[in-house]
Amino acid sequence: MNRKLSMLELNRLTPEDYKAQKKTPIVLVLDNIRSALNVGSAFRTSDSFALQGIYLCGITATPPHREILKTAIGATESVDWQYFEQTTDAVEHLKAAGFRVFAVEQVTEKTWLQDVQVSADEKYALIFGNEVKGVSNSVLSLVDDCIEIPQFGTKHSLNISVSVGIVIWEFVRQLKPF
Repeated sequence: MNRKLSMLELNRLTPEDYKAQKKTPIVLVLDNIRSALNVGSAFRTSDSFALQGIYLCGITATPPHREILKTAIGATESVDWQYFEQTTDAVEHLKAAGFRVFAVEQVTEKTWLQDVQVSADEKYALIFGNEVKGVSNSVLSLVDDCIEIPQFGTKHSLNISVSVGIVIWEFVRQLKPF
């Protein structure tokens, strides 16, 4: 019979070891996210895949915030983050630092997630937008490309925390040897 692994058997890094390890060259950009619970989930997913960091923009809540801490479960202590009042400033900062910038959005000119080609020689920024309005048009005008997750049901979108997990997994799957 299968059994769950104990916390000791999971062999997780200490926060100090996590900070010192080489990071996956991905930065999440959260563009005016309304729900602090979604922000906390993004922190937890970023920790799980050892992302380089998170940029919190506009109305997006920042740590320490009760709802972020509830879903992040300590990841705000391990994942580096920065706040930008304007998402466009965050995007310009990332582009100047050599990041390839993608918005995750439903637009006319997009690349389906399964068709994105990720290279270990590049750094990536992934922008996720407001739960109602999506990624702002001013930000879309600055990105290198847009990614869309295929969907087959009656709803027109996924929760941001689900989208973050799906997109990061595809990028990490292509970047890391398993």
